[in-house]
Amino acid sequence: MPKLNYLYVEDDRPSQMVMGMLFGDVLAGGNLSIFEDSTDFISRLEALTPQPDVILMDIHMKPITGIEMLALLRSHPKYHSQRVIALTASVMSEEVQQLREVGFDGCIGKPVDVDTFPELIDQIEAGHSVWKII
Repeated sequence: MPKLNYLYVEDDRPSQMVMGMLFGDVLAGGNLSIFEDSTDFISRLEALTPQPDVILMDIHMKPITGIEMLALLRSHPKYHSQRVIALTASVMSEEVQQLREVGFDGCIGKPVDVDTFPELIDQIEAGHSVWKII
């Protein structure tokens, strides 16, 4: 059962619904906030209560991409060490390598596997880096 607070930044409605279902049903009501786009990302993050312990972030977002949002976080004094896990369908090896190089703390390939996702959350909550591409 999740003990951490999560923020999911995702503009795809079906993906939002799956994550909401996972946290609401499978993970027994874990605390999940969802941003449906990346507009005013930092100001919305600062206003969020409770503050997230982990951000799950789609990469192909608008108007600011996941990589650009990560750069904003890494340059912000309050969020520079924020744990950020990419959730993306872009899982080619060069793309995953780029995610590592720019500073993501992990990556989970989409579509999310509902059978293994709870185990990945357990690993994240234990402080482990999760790179589950397949």
